[in-house]
Amino acid sequence: MSIVRTALPLVLLTSVLTGCAGLQKTDWPKCAAVGGVGGAALGAIESSSWAGWGALLGGGLAAGYCWSHGDGDEDHDGVPDSRDKCPGTPRGVQVDANGCPPAPVVQQPVVVKEEVIVIRDVRFMFNSAKLTAADKMHLDKVASRLKSEAPGARLSVTGHTDSVGSDAYNQKLSERRAHSVTDYLVERGVPRSSFVSVQGAGESQPVADNKTEDGRSMNRRVEIRIER
Repeated sequence: MSIVRTALPLVLLTSVLTGCAGLQKTDWPKCAAVGGVGGAALGAIESSSWAGWGALLGGGLAAGYCWSHGDGDEDHDGVPDSRDKCPGTPRGVQVDANGCPPAPVVQQPVVVKEEVIVIRDVRFMFNSAKLTAADKMHLDKVASRLKSEAPGARLSVTGHTDSVGSDAYNQKLSERRAHSVTDYLVERGVPRSSFVSVQGAGESQPVADNKTEDGRSMNRRVEIRIER
């Protein structure tokens, strides 16, 4: 009987402390309650007068053991400290299973691979590929833009005409207009090596009605295609 009375308290105390070790550090009140019950039971084995002291001693031991050995959550992110790979996370920050804030999603910039600049402000006079002073002012702005694209961009220049005149004549005129614009842009600092194509489309690609003067004026244009 004496062996049972000696061994049973040790078994009960070991069970209580083992159970507490699996709890959170912040669960020490639960450990204290369980330990108090266990301590009271241990004390009652010896004498009923020892039950109160046993409860007090058992509760204190269990609470202390839970606090020192329990798995805490110091930053209150819901992830136990033993698994928290990012301790000290500010309160309220969303974390993953490892206790770390999710990696920010990096938005990749949208790169436009191809773009067409339609130079409609350079409206050639009828039957002419010569640039006026006003035309050159507009092209100066275009040159500044294209210089910032060089040398990585590939530039294709296409000249266009209205429908007045023969197809063959307008084809030649559109080519002259494309070369006129290209030569001026090169003079303004755009590398000639950036121009991979300089050609004419004649009257084959109208963007407005050739039956009106305004329409014909819009059709006399040059387009620059930028390929990055």
